[in-house]
Amino acid sequence: MRKNWSWLALCLLLGQGPCLYGATGRVIKVLPLFTDLQGRVALSPSLYDRDAYQVILREHPEQRSGVRYDVQWKTKGPVWSPLKLRAELRGVAKGNLPKVLVLEKSVEAKGRFSHWTSLLLTGADYQGLVEVSAWRVTLWEGDQLIGEEKSFLW
Repeated sequence: MRKNWSWLALCLLLGQGPCLYGATGRVIKVLPLFTDLQGRVALSPSLYDRDAYQVILREHPEQRSGVRYDVQWKTKGPVWSPLKLRAELRGVAKGNLPKVLVLEKSVEAKGRFSHWTSLLLTGADYQGLVEVSAWRVTLWEGDQLIGEEKSFLW
């Protein structure tokens, strides 16, 4: 009798197999950076110079051509569906009407470490959205949300 229970327990343990859940992930950091008329966010690779140049661009909107959102993200586990980053931006459009704009980019998880991806808001979309007041960046595996980071006002 004991032998039958041992076989049953062994079959149950081996029958579970590998876990078939999708990836888990998260958005670690989002850096919204203004771009100048040449598409630069800084004049030199120094972080101090980048921050100083961002202050200049913030104070002089006529020198801006858009906003670049640098997103640091990470996934764990197997990825069964395509990954994409989505940035939802809320702002005031011309005429003081609220406007929501969505930027999407397909991404691919390579390796175990975090990745950086840039999402650009330029051209007519940037001109139509006067100021971004809130943003939310999400990481999707297929149609399942696996990570999110949002601004204070979202």
